[in-house]
Amino acid sequence: MHARPVTESIEWVGAIDWDRRLFDELIPLPDGTSYNAYLVRGASGTALIDSVDPAFTEVLLSRLAGAGVSRIDYVVAQHAEQDHSGSIPRVLAEHPEARVLATEKCRTMLSDLLDVPAGRVRAVRDGERVDLGGLTLEFVHFPWVHWPETMLTWVPERRVLFTCDLFGSHLATSCTFAGGDPGILPGAKRYYAEILMPFRGVIEKHLGRVTGLDAAVIAPSHGPVHDEPKAILDAYRDWVLGPPRNLAVVPYVSMHDSTRRMVERFVEACALRGVRVEQFSLTDPDIGKLAMLLVDAATIVLGTPTVLGGPHPNVAYAAHLANLIRPKARYVSVIGSYGWGGKVVEQLSAMISALKVEIVQPVLCKGLPRPADLEALDRLADAIAERHAAL
Repeated sequence: MHARPVTESIEWVGAIDWDRRLFDELIPLPDGTSYNAYLVRGASGTALIDSVDPAFTEVLLSRLAGAGVSRIDYVVAQHAEQDHSGSIPRVLAEHPEARVLATEKCRTMLSDLLDVPAGRVRAVRDGERVDLGGLTLEFVHFPWVHWPETMLTWVPERRVLFTCDLFGSHLATSCTFAGGDPGILPGAKRYYAEILMPFRGVIEKHLGRVTGLDAAVIAPSHGPVHDEPKAILDAYRDWVLGPPRNLAVVPYVSMHDSTRRMVERFVEACALRGVRVEQFSLTDPDIGKLAMLLVDAATIVLGTPTVLGGPHPNVAYAAHLANLIRPKARYVSVIGSYGWGGKVVEQLSAMISALKVEIVQPVLCKGLPRPADLEALDRLADAIAERHAAL
């Protein structure tokens, strides 16, 4: 295993996980992932920025050996989650001279999660600098992206910014650099939607500080290195700061065809009124696709049959997901069919209590949709089109 150059005195020493298909036993990984670790070598000191998932510890050690590393002075732990920090105990065992640099919160978490001895970790302040001899590590605290202990690391002499999960993507590729390829952005959007969107407010608060550094290279802890950062920075400005789009997303389940008929009528009515619609069947196991759609959506319309007096479990899960990731949507409605009664609207409304949305008049019907029900769906499309026109 060999280190790969990023720029002068900085190398990638991470691992590619081609075969992983699920992260945190929750997040689909259709394209695998990578665990990026970086080696920074100054005239008088060497630092390892992050490590790799424990399953790939030997890969990391092999790359370090291949790079001729005999001494590591610092291990920078930007984030305590094990896919970044899991190999740190082994690195410390191999390099007893090394000390971990982390935020105060991260120091505690490394002890809790990995039994890293407190004496091997030094807490660094926001803006603190460490001299490696001709190269400087400057630490930028960035809590809640996406854990409370996270920080970024800036090497001003090379204009390289190590951003941990920020600007990352779950993507296994043999290419070290993104090279401005727009094909990288869907994976980055999926990553943002699934992991970082709940913390959009925090990212907005600190994004100016990050962009003000004018980095020539952005090196995240997952996915390719952004050697042409403008593309990913512009995308984040849009995802984080931009208004929602003229887009209605319709996640739905239909048990006996009635709800499907309602969804199809509503989608067609929206399209005729100039509203872009994405119909998403919740039988699709890749819920990450729905999360990506919610990044831009102005409206979410939940389509559900009634099951034991409430929404279908898959629709309840979609509502719970939206409540967790907190998209920019401004409007929510519910459409669906029931057999004898229930409290679908009340239950789903309670499930999205974290969203600052207007509930637009739901449309529910008993059994098959009749002409009056279809006309009500047309009126709902009218209401959505009117609201979207004001975006």
